[in-house]
Amino acid sequence: MATTRNARAHWEGSLMEGTGTVEMTSSAIGTFPITWASRSEAADGKTSPEELIAAAHASCFSMALSHGLATSGHTATSLNTSVEVDFQPGEGITAIRITVSGEAEDLDAAGFEVAAQEAKTNCPVSKALAAVPITLSVV
Repeated sequence: MATTRNARAHWEGSLMEGTGTVEMTSSAIGTFPITWASRSEAADGKTSPEELIAAAHASCFSMALSHGLATSGHTATSLNTSVEVDFQPGEGITAIRITVSGEAEDLDAAGFEVAAQEAKTNCPVSKALAAVPITLSVV
């Protein structure tokens, strides 16, 4: 069965001087302020579309890696994933970097690296963002 998740954004004013909010509506996560400056300069306590993409990608990748490990007979004992999304005004999103560390039962570092590469390929968010160069570092 397919699922649909949704978020809402509200914006007031011009791109450079305006402000807005983004709200995740399917949970109690809440509403977050957004501005152009939080997207193109310092975050200053606000979020950006790129930070939200990074959060979605990190969580999706972790789930894909956990699933891949489990289907190959290795239970993940710990996975730590961070994602950086680069935004260049006038160009858009220019790069995504995934960094993961972790352990899985009965799996060496080389096997973990293979599983992480497969997760990068099979993660639905990675697939959706395939137009952007995505790199993976296993640490």
